[in-house]
Amino acid sequence: MSECSHNCSSCNKDCSERKDFKEKQNELSNIKKVIGIVSGKGGVGKSLVTSMLSVLTKRKGLKTAILDADITGPSIPKLFGLNKRAEAMDDKFLLPVISKSGIEVMSINLLLENENDPVVWRGPVIAGAVKQFWTDVVWNEVDYMFVDMPPGTGDVPLTVFQSLPVDGIVVVASPQELVSMIVGKAVKMANMMNIPVIALVENMSYFECPDCKKKIEIFGQSKVDKTASEFGIKNVAKLPINPEFATLADNGNIEEFTGEYLDNVVDAILSI
Repeated sequence: MSECSHNCSSCNKDCSERKDFKEKQNELSNIKKVIGIVSGKGGVGKSLVTSMLSVLTKRKGLKTAILDADITGPSIPKLFGLNKRAEAMDDKFLLPVISKSGIEVMSINLLLENENDPVVWRGPVIAGAVKQFWTDVVWNEVDYMFVDMPPGTGDVPLTVFQSLPVDGIVVVASPQELVSMIVGKAVKMANMMNIPVIALVENMSYFECPDCKKKIEIFGQSKVDKTASEFGIKNVAKLPINPEFATLADNGNIEEFTGEYLDNVVDAILSI
């Protein structure tokens, strides 16, 4: 039996002396469910999936929001075509920027003078900014908040898991040989923090020929079902390589996407 190190921030034991690191919402916000979107590595389309899930949930008549926790690589405002800067309220709170369909968004890019300015901050400062997006933003009434996390298992994902009342996560991966190992890191981190894994989404899973409709697995045969089974993940979704997604994202019109690719994931989220 290992002895207590008295460092609750890195301990997954359940004991009477364990500290609660959860940050309280401000009195003007009422966020009911928080869903984290995570990935073991970068470049797999995590922000795209975050955006799509928020849009699909909004289409079901629910109030949704996105907290962009990828401080050094924010892309959510670009996907939604948001150029307006976030405004302050009573010199104490920040107001999120509202998308065309009514999704509330907060991202570091909505606070910068120029969206191309780099955020050159150390880990603790980045983690502090994420906490402030939770405590100092007036989110109003939100049924589902989606948190777009940076890749990996570093400071920010740990801060989100410890500071926010995360109800579950969706893991995003791409069809690569190392997918099992990469997904495993994200899943095991969630398990350490006692957070359920809702679904596994494989982005760039295949390309559908526009003429014959044949599905071509450009990156080789998908292993997502095997990986999901390995880690006990019940819900799996496969996103194709679709030029329409890229066009909508580049033009800030992701709210106009169509397709039933993530419907089962949304249903799983709503059943929490």
